[in-house]
Amino acid sequence: MAKCILTVDDSASIRQMVGFTLKAAGYEVIEAVDGVDALAKLNGSKVGMIITDLNMPNMNGIELTRAVRAEAAHKFVPIVLLTTESQDGKKQEGRAAGATGWIVKPFKPEQLLAVVKKLIG
Repeated sequence: MAKCILTVDDSASIRQMVGFTLKAAGYEVIEAVDGVDALAKLNGSKVGMIITDLNMPNMNGIELTRAVRAEAAHKFVPIVLLTTESQDGKKQEGRAAGATGWIVKPFKPEQLLAVVKKLIG
């Protein structure tokens, strides 16, 4: 069975690029446009990993991470923030919220796949 990854980004082009990269490597992908959409799609889904943007309308990546960590069913799902933000303060805030990792945009597809393979195989 393909491992399912939830990708969350308000940019359609980023969602498309991430989705294409993951699907080409054999992963199943669910796309969401922001944290609120992601939580709705996460409900009842068997997701192996979440890749989320940090800056989004309605609910940002750190708020999403906190909300996911509060749910017993998804408490241990790896969450990687994929963002243009690279300041240590933001990274610490992400870690404190429960993020597993951090990838800075722009990213190389190989870099994204290396992180995914390391976290979920």
